[in-house]
Amino acid sequence: MSVEENAAPKPVAQDLLSEFRGVATSIISDNMARLPGATGILPYHKGGQLIGTALTVKTRNGDNLAIHAALKVARRGDVIVVDGGGDISQALIGEIILTHAESIGVAGFVIDGAIRDVAAIRASELPCYARGVTHKGPYKNGPGSINVPVSIGGLVVHPGDLVVGDEDGIVALSPQTAENILPAIRAQEERERLKIAKFKEARLQLVKA
Repeated sequence: MSVEENAAPKPVAQDLLSEFRGVATSIISDNMARLPGATGILPYHKGGQLIGTALTVKTRNGDNLAIHAALKVARRGDVIVVDGGGDISQALIGEIILTHAESIGVAGFVIDGAIRDVAAIRASELPCYARGVTHKGPYKNGPGSINVPVSIGGLVVHPGDLVVGDEDGIVALSPQTAENILPAIRAQEERERLKIAKFKEARLQLVKA
């Protein structure tokens, strides 16, 4: 069976990526009415923020032919977002695919499905999020699609979306939406900074008393 390949939209602008670098997913979510965000998709890598442009992949349950096809067209800075139907019976990627992706500059993976070789993934700094783990390998028969809207843990991701991930989870939003909510994000970051500083100061005064 074949893989349907669609043209990729332009990457998220570097200045917008820079603005969102280090922004917590919780604050992004708060400024989108707390509605968008994947559930049940957990980080398995060493740590660090995931940020980049969505390269979306739709696969048959337990089959990674479309992921291999995506790696052939992936650009530096792309996040490979895989709708595996939430199936965790077969791993969709492991250490070999992760190492390949890292070598070509892929920014990370978000997989609504299973992974394997978790020890290697936990030692890696390449961000990798998934629904579960299994030692069982994938089929490679297809079908699949690249650069189509996908659903990841209930979050709809479109090709070209800005994808941000941290220890709390994953959010994805259009570049236009990201630009629109940036002032509100900055304002909330400052409010939270001041509030936390106030509580720390109160605690310090209590200790000195």
